[in-house]
Amino acid sequence: MARENHTTLPEFLLLGFSDLKALQGPLFWVVLLVYLVTLLGNSLIILLTQVSPALHSPMYFFLRQLSVVELLYTTNIMPRTLANLASPHPQAISFQGCAAQMYIFIVLGISECCLLTAMAYDRYVAICQPLHYSTLLSPRACMAMVGTSWLTGIITATTHASLIFSLPFASHPIIPHFLCDILPVLRLASARKHRSEISVMTATVVFIMIPFSLIVTSYIRILGAILAMASTQSRRKVFSTCSSHLLVVSLFFGTASITYIRPQAGSSVTTDRVLSLFYTVVTPMLNPIIYTLRNKDVRRALQHLVKRQSPSL
Repeated sequence: MARENHTTLPEFLLLGFSDLKALQGPLFWVVLLVYLVTLLGNSLIILLTQVSPALHSPMYFFLRQLSVVELLYTTNIMPRTLANLASPHPQAISFQGCAAQMYIFIVLGISECCLLTAMAYDRYVAICQPLHYSTLLSPRACMAMVGTSWLTGIITATTHASLIFSLPFASHPIIPHFLCDILPVLRLASARKHRSEISVMTATVVFIMIPFSLIVTSYIRILGAILAMASTQSRRKVFSTCSSHLLVVSLFFGTASITYIRPQAGSSVTTDRVLSLFYTVVTPMLNPIIYTLRNKDVRRALQHLVKRQSPSL
């Protein structure tokens, strides 16, 4: 039955913001600007952590991987979102295109969860076990953590996408969203969706809460180590190395929790789209800004790069 529906279902329709026509024009320019800033900011982080010897440490290796994920994440979503905003009508997306977008979306989202957890572990080892830092975070160990992050994302995405897109759908379904997100697509299934929704959301919550719990545990131990320091200056220095990561974690897990863990009863389509717009558009833009403005090493590397390119400065 599902196979028959798939062959007779040529496309989905993404509603985007076509029902809010007064906002489409301003939103197009805002989203385009944010997308360009995101591309520039994350590309700059990748360049700086690659060419600056001062940033050749596990902390900045993970930051570079995070920026790669952010670039791919926004590029998976933003071009089609901009096309939707430029059109007054819902835009078609093929069944295979929707499945591919969701698959990539999940891979990158779960990988980012795991990378943020690896970055918290890096700070924990650096502050609480500094003598073992070079052993616990050797280049091989860092590569293994990054590889595990991607593998976890791929396994999760394969499971979720296979489960969701094996369900039968009504003909010509309209997705009340600007991307093929898990819940909006799952709710369009015409049968067996309740059990599938429970399974998918349980797995989603687990993959959000486990990394978040590990990050919280790391920072509880870091806080204990900071409070044990006698010097106020040492406390400030140590805390400054963690503040950027804490802000990024708060943005990512805060918006993800509100979107996927909050009760769905009473939530509106507009609220869901606004929340999704924040964590898919705004958060990837803010991450490189946070690391550039709050991290002295990154600022110093940027200044050095500018001076090297413009000797007269």
